[in-house]
Amino acid sequence: MFLSRFPALVGQVPLQATITSNQLVNFTMLLRVCAWLAFLAALADSIVAGGAEPTVPHEIVSLFNGKDLTGLTTWLKDTHHSDPRNVFKVKDGIIHLSGEGNGYVATAKEYRDYRLVVEYRWGQRTDGGKYVRNSGILLHAVGPDGGAGGAWPSCIECQLAQGCVGDLIVIRGKDSQAAIIPVQITAETELAPDGRRHRWGPGGEVKTFPPTRGQLWWSKHDWDFKEMLDTSGKDDVENPLGEWNRVECLCEGDRLAIWVNGVKVNECRNVFPTAGRILLQTEGFEIFFRKFELHPINTQ
Repeated sequence: MFLSRFPALVGQVPLQATITSNQLVNFTMLLRVCAWLAFLAALADSIVAGGAEPTVPHEIVSLFNGKDLTGLTTWLKDTHHSDPRNVFKVKDGIIHLSGEGNGYVATAKEYRDYRLVVEYRWGQRTDGGKYVRNSGILLHAVGPDGGAGGAWPSCIECQLAQGCVGDLIVIRGKDSQAAIIPVQITAETELAPDGRRHRWGPGGEVKTFPPTRGQLWWSKHDWDFKEMLDTSGKDDVENPLGEWNRVECLCEGDRLAIWVNGVKVNECRNVFPTAGRILLQTEGFEIFFRKFELHPINTQ
């Protein structure tokens, strides 16, 4: 049935009873590619909750009503949908994540084709360690809660960690049948002097993550940055500790682009999946969010 959608491919198969070994190898490879494409198509359908079509915003949509968490869900790795430590709170029109434990507050609905605007600032609490404050915006989240290591779902993370805001991280988890969800991005990159890390570099070598290892660092990430608490890289665009920062994520089809405080810092294409829930992460550090809203992609 799948091959019937591609008559040109079917026409490549010889009609004679005897085929050469090269033809057999080529046809076998063709079948594998078709099977993989069929799997991705089926997966894209199956991971949309309840078969519902993701919402496309046509006007500004506030994902947070300023009063409570209505329309949002919460998750913690250790207590799941229960929040006995009161990690997730709303006060004075602001979402407050205490940082106690790993988890997130998430939209109940799935979205696609939007410009997400998030404004955040750090609180006082840390995890007690020596490394940078850490959180993230999780985009195109699909599959079950905690499907990736119990803490996160399958998604693409826009990093909020100090000195790394705008980095993109592929988080692959499992679906309800324990099958890996093949989250993936592709970008033009610049290679670090150590030959291991890649940051966004327009016009550079095209890399797909995975199989390329690690995250896609933002365009001016300081390769010598040691990620120590409350420090920054030489070209960072974050505001000083205690001030508000603005992050914008443009999700348009299979394209994803990131701006931090008005500066474009990252971009990738061939994104999969291209829709899903949107999450604000708690990961050991206190953080506040005062804006969490979607804009149509044809407006700023």
